[in-house]
Amino acid sequence: MLRYLQSDIHFSTHISSQARCYSRFMSTAPILADQDRLHDPDQRVILGGIDWWQFEAFLAIRGDRAGVRVSYLEGQLEITSPSRTHEMLKTLIARLLEAYADETGLVLEGYGSLTMRNAPKLRGLEPDECYAVGAAKAAPDLAVEVIWTHGGLDKLNVYRGLGVREVWIWNKDELKAYELRGGVYAEIAESVVIPGLSPSFIGGFLDCETQTEALRKMRAALRQ
Repeated sequence: MLRYLQSDIHFSTHISSQARCYSRFMSTAPILADQDRLHDPDQRVILGGIDWWQFEAFLAIRGDRAGVRVSYLEGQLEITSPSRTHEMLKTLIARLLEAYADETGLVLEGYGSLTMRNAPKLRGLEPDECYAVGAAKAAPDLAVEVIWTHGGLDKLNVYRGLGVREVWIWNKDELKAYELRGGVYAEIAESVVIPGLSPSFIGGFLDCETQTEALRKMRAALRQ
């Protein structure tokens, strides 16, 4: 089993040579989304029947190698190599959140794709991005996920067992936020860990031609 797991570390990300344009990520997404999801998909393997010690062994074998992210849910191990488009979109969302914190004086500590795990609840995950708000903590307050190629594990179910208070998910050309309440996630219109910030506000800048343009437009809007 470990030999099989080790071989999966080396699957590569398919990178499309065509230029990407953020101007179609929102209302005009179908044209770009159909092309990108076909020609620039995430590469994913899901293995069943994986014990917790095998999950831990896989993490040890992989070490600090970049290029893949893992999720674990009650015996299922998902190994994902994100596509170029996936990485660009999650980076844009992260840069917008960080620029918002900078403009508003918010203390935001970024943890990147921190490996989080909870052995008793058989859950583990590496988010696209995650943050602690106010000060560094043992666990992040906010995680960001991009669902670019469908068919993976239920990320909210994984996050539920990890106790992350708020998760932002970009899915089907829309950015939504979810708060953990009583052991389940409920959709919210405005962040609870960053009061005054809504996913719709951040989403409004995902239609720009470049990440730099998106950041400049958001900063200008906040300074009005």
